[in-house]
Amino acid sequence: MDLHERFSDPVRITSLEAFEFDGRYLVRATSDDGATGVVMVNNRLAYLWPILDQVVAAYFVGKDARDLVDLVEGVYTFRSAYKLAGIGFWNPVAYAELAVLDLLGKLAGCSVGALVGTVLRTEIPVYLSSLRRDTTPEEEVAWLGRRLEETKATAVKLKIGGRMSHNADAFPGRTDRLIPLARETFGDDVVIYVDANGSYDADHAIEVAALLVDHGVAFFEEPCPWQSYWETQRVTAAEILPVAGGEQDSSLDLFAWMIRGRVVDLVQADVMYNGGLIRELVVAGMAAEAGLAIMPHSPKIGAEAAAVLHFCSIAENLGPYQEWAGRPAVPTSWYTPGFGIDNGCVRVPQGSGLGVVYDLDIWDKATCLCSVREA
Repeated sequence: MDLHERFSDPVRITSLEAFEFDGRYLVRATSDDGATGVVMVNNRLAYLWPILDQVVAAYFVGKDARDLVDLVEGVYTFRSAYKLAGIGFWNPVAYAELAVLDLLGKLAGCSVGALVGTVLRTEIPVYLSSLRRDTTPEEEVAWLGRRLEETKATAVKLKIGGRMSHNADAFPGRTDRLIPLARETFGDDVVIYVDANGSYDADHAIEVAALLVDHGVAFFEEPCPWQSYWETQRVTAAEILPVAGGEQDSSLDLFAWMIRGRVVDLVQADVMYNGGLIRELVVAGMAAEAGLAIMPHSPKIGAEAAAVLHFCSIAENLGPYQEWAGRPAVPTSWYTPGFGIDNGCVRVPQGSGLGVVYDLDIWDKATCLCSVREA
């Protein structure tokens, strides 16, 4: 990606601002010619905005947006930002990078996907991701069954275990009952994934894997606490079923080690947690070299999912389905498109930049969390 070839003249970033509106979080970039780029980001901005304000925006503002690849790398050492490390730092980097990419896409008159890669697909098959452990097996299967029927999706992900729970289930027997019931109810044509959110040690995870494979579960996500890499590697090495992970990780060196050492079979780097599209493409390239698929973590709906959809549009080694929140979307009138699921797929937003058009009057109503402007 050489943005200097795309743009002959400098595109100086003159401001980066963060806003809250209608319970959602937005970051806006402005260039010296008055062009703007906007990205809806995750709700972690509510408490990470000081890092965006004092480190990331302070570094990006005044720079040439054509140097975006170097900016994403260089900000790591600005004001000793490397001491922050982890997703608490890389989220704000992603916010800034994606706002700038939206701006550049609009200036170039092309999608962000076309700006940074080659568009391979315009519709993305999704799996419905349940985020719940407070349901009985019967309740869980019933509500997801209704969503499968409504959306015509053919894949789901269920929560098992208790989340970082030292082998405890959400309540006794839930997982043992949930998995057989889901397979019996959904039938053999529905792909079932599961996410343990680090509930088990390796020995217990291997025991759970035996139940999962008996019912045709297609991957086992985060069987062990995410930083217990050796434990996760043991589950993967048992070769009972594919192991997925990586959503919490944000070190490119660590991703390289995880992929080379086959800690996981499926890579789930999160576009925002991992610092944006540029770094996500690096991880995707690492996975591709090892013959692994990438399936980004992103249990989102609506405009917050725009960036991951553009990534999915260009990733050569994308897995068969992209994560999508199972719950129905709440209708939103202040931006388009609507990001609905049609026949099991979500359409990549069309148009320039990220492809999301926001009503101009929201900026007068939004609460400004921070604003860094060129002096």
